[in-house]
Amino acid sequence: MPEVMICGIPVSFPFEPYDVQKAYMEKVIECLQNNTNALLESPTGTGKTLSLLCSSLAWLLVKKAQLQMNAQVGNFSEHSGAGFSNTLRENLKTGTGKAKDNTSWGMPKIIYSSRTHSQLTQAMQELKRSSYRHVKAAVLGSRDQMCIHPEVSKETNNMNKVHMCQLRVKSRTCFFYNNVESKKEDRSVKGEEILDIEDLVSVGKKLKCCPYYLSKELKQDADIIFMPYNYILDPKSRKANGVELMNNIVILDEAHNVEKMCEESASLQIRTTDVALCIDEITHVMKSFSENSEEMDVTIDNNQPKDFTCDDLCVLKEMMLALEKAIDEIHVGSDGMTYPGGFIFELLSKAEIKDHNQMAVITMIENLIQYLSTASASPFQRKGVGLQKIVDLLNVVFSGTTHAYKERVKLCYKVHIHIEDKKNKKSDSWGALKATSAKTSERVLSYWCFSPGFGMKQLLEQNVRSIILTSGTLAPLKPLMSELGIPIGVQLENPHIVKSNQICVKIISQGPDSTPLNSSYQNRDNPKYITSLGRTILSFSRVVPDGLLVFFPSYPIMSKCQEMWQNEGIWSSINNIKPIFVEPQRKDTFNAIINDYYSKISDPNTKGACFMAVCRGKVSEGLDFADMNGRAVIITGLPFPPLKDPRIILKKKYLEELRVKDKEYLSGDEWYALEATRAVNQAIGRVIRHQNDYGAILLCDSRFNSPKLKNQLSAWLRDYINLSNKFGETVSEICRFFKTAESSLPAPRLKPLYPHESNINYKDNNITMTKGVSFPSANTRTINKNPNKKSVNEYPNSNEVYADFSMDFYKNAQASSYLNEFRPKETRDLFNALDSSSDCIQKTSQSLVSIHKRNADEINVSTVTRKKKLKIKAFGFDENLHKSKDITSTGSIEKVAPESLIDFVKEIKILLDTDQYKTFQSSISAYKKEGDYGKLLKTLSDLLENKKLFYLFKGMKRFLREEHKNIFQEYCDNIQLNG
Repeated sequence: MPEVMICGIPVSFPFEPYDVQKAYMEKVIECLQNNTNALLESPTGTGKTLSLLCSSLAWLLVKKAQLQMNAQVGNFSEHSGAGFSNTLRENLKTGTGKAKDNTSWGMPKIIYSSRTHSQLTQAMQELKRSSYRHVKAAVLGSRDQMCIHPEVSKETNNMNKVHMCQLRVKSRTCFFYNNVESKKEDRSVKGEEILDIEDLVSVGKKLKCCPYYLSKELKQDADIIFMPYNYILDPKSRKANGVELMNNIVILDEAHNVEKMCEESASLQIRTTDVALCIDEITHVMKSFSENSEEMDVTIDNNQPKDFTCDDLCVLKEMMLALEKAIDEIHVGSDGMTYPGGFIFELLSKAEIKDHNQMAVITMIENLIQYLSTASASPFQRKGVGLQKIVDLLNVVFSGTTHAYKERVKLCYKVHIHIEDKKNKKSDSWGALKATSAKTSERVLSYWCFSPGFGMKQLLEQNVRSIILTSGTLAPLKPLMSELGIPIGVQLENPHIVKSNQICVKIISQGPDSTPLNSSYQNRDNPKYITSLGRTILSFSRVVPDGLLVFFPSYPIMSKCQEMWQNEGIWSSINNIKPIFVEPQRKDTFNAIINDYYSKISDPNTKGACFMAVCRGKVSEGLDFADMNGRAVIITGLPFPPLKDPRIILKKKYLEELRVKDKEYLSGDEWYALEATRAVNQAIGRVIRHQNDYGAILLCDSRFNSPKLKNQLSAWLRDYINLSNKFGETVSEICRFFKTAESSLPAPRLKPLYPHESNINYKDNNITMTKGVSFPSANTRTINKNPNKKSVNEYPNSNEVYADFSMDFYKNAQASSYLNEFRPKETRDLFNALDSSSDCIQKTSQSLVSIHKRNADEINVSTVTRKKKLKIKAFGFDENLHKSKDITSTGSIEKVAPESLIDFVKEIKILLDTDQYKTFQSSISAYKKEGDYGKLLKTLSDLLENKKLFYLFKGMKRFLREEHKNIFQEYCDNIQLNG
């Protein structure tokens, strides 16, 4: 792999890096060399993750070699740009010179985090493909993903699973945990291969040892550790997972989520039903304790003294009763009541929970939860759900106890209490309903943090060496820096690597019926707007090849549109062109749906697929829609947060208060608008995924034309934005864009049916098989349609190919340069058309023998010469051409001959054999010269008067002389009448 010198650091990269990648790596290394923090934006598709991994690990290896030399010689400079001795270079290449105890000589680690485990897995795959795959890597996950214990793994409640696991580990009754120590040095664990979560689980099952605790062992010696955000940002998770931050480098990838994650990890909500359930659970333990005091010792641990006494339970119950009373006594208006952040300490002090005893209370509650979660296997027994809510509250509130911490709480937090009608809210627990069945409403206490900087400053207090925040969508950087509240020494806003012929961005301000497109709150219930939006999507679904992504502001809006479009037939019209997939709200069904979408895109018998999703949803980030999987993204509106949500109102108010003191902060309204555009930027980023990718971005809301909103879109996008003037012209422009891009850019390599799951090495780089408008070259392969194999089968000696020819796209855009070369000019003369069609079809596929299927949209055409099989859409089978809604007596839609003369003749040539077509040509020639209607009618009846071809027989009417048309129509009507 090529080695490039960046800021004095030799970086091994899989290929010669682009300028944007060099610029990105320079900023990463600059940040690490200067022990500062960085904010780096680089658009999706610029190789951000690979650049980040290669540059940070290159710096780490240099640092490692330097520290090793210092330990041995004591005189080597720590400045990484000072040059390299031969020994240092050798150490870098071979990985030698590793100390047994990294911490003893100040060796930093890289902690790489992202929002989801799927994003972490993608990053680990990038690492495996790089020249740094030899570094020691580990990944931290949850018990939910990694537990293989036959009983514990079946527990559905995550907190119960944690306590069940902890009890078995503490009592050494988990066979898998007990094997970790003896198996952790096994070659399959400590080998050269980097193990992601799936690999760890496989190894754990093979060795019969716990993957969860195995990952913690691997973490000790790892150079780079992968983990989700909350393991770093949430103090509770950080402590539970043993994450050490001192002197380490923290990388927060996909950092557009960090602000929200910081606020959420420091916030909490608790209900009066939770407190009531907590009291009920304590009472239950007290009864159990009094009935059989010995049972407590046996259930918890035979070797430990009692964790609590009856007196402890009484004191704890008194505290919870006092807390319940204190919450009930708070004055709450109809719209709720908001108090300063420090109010939470006053509230807890009324229950005698203060700085000096909060740890004892937390420990006591955790012991009770462990008892309840493991005392009975019955799913109907109390599991400590209410107690867990209380301990979570105390952990968040008392994550710091210093005076400075409490002063920050007063600035960054608000306590909001409101009354919620239980009739409109499902309880999280059957026990909560039982405990408060007499009440018709409940109080909800929200302890909300409104400053991302609150959590970020806590990271700095852990003596982190550097924090790198990076994403494809961070802009504008200045207000983000003020929100984060930490010093930023390095900044970058990278341009994209795509060119103007790869991107088409249009603001669609009105639909095909000239109805303004505006998804504002006031307009969302307007039937005329919803219909127009549906017809807009329908129009673009005809001309966008392959995958089409449609993003809505929210699930309710998407559901409303779906219902109305189904009633009006718009939904089925789109579905007939591109099968529709809808993003589910349930997590467990998502993978199956996205896999079906990918399969449909890979199916050569379709014109692609349409995925309808929600901004900020599962589809809007973390998934790959490169090439055919996503050729266009439609944004149906601006996904503003709910304006009347108390948390949104308080956040805006909080920012306004800050802005009075410091004008660098965003105003409340600016933040509100930015929340929407950042979500849009994320959705847009699904389309352009690499250097040769291309796609269209259609912003179907007139508000996008606002200069302020345009400036909040990603910097790389702004120069390409154009306002659509006339809808028809815009559709034509989109057609031309795809025609140009498809003909001028390299064709994408074939993808497996499930691109996010498979890794395939492709030997043939010249493959030109694409969907939409391109024909395959001689070097081709077939897609394996078996979804279980998820692979591409190569046939180096075979000429069998499959291509998907979209007639809609061809006709509307005249998109295929290959076909246009042979397509004759349209003529109204049937005889000339026969000659032209013969030439055209002769050139495109010689000696075609056709098999007419029932579905007129799909015809398999087999070439006799060279034994080639070509599976294409038949010429002329176009939904645009079949506009007739004629209904037969059976109620089915009757097929109608193509309106285009050339397409009409091509279809006849395909459906008749060679001798029949010659007879047809002769009869037309004779009719043109002699005008003998009877002779022509007999020939047409012999050739076309059958059920399958009768629509072509009827279509001959327009080519007859005027004096013969009426009697021909009567003849056709009689045939239909008599069946």
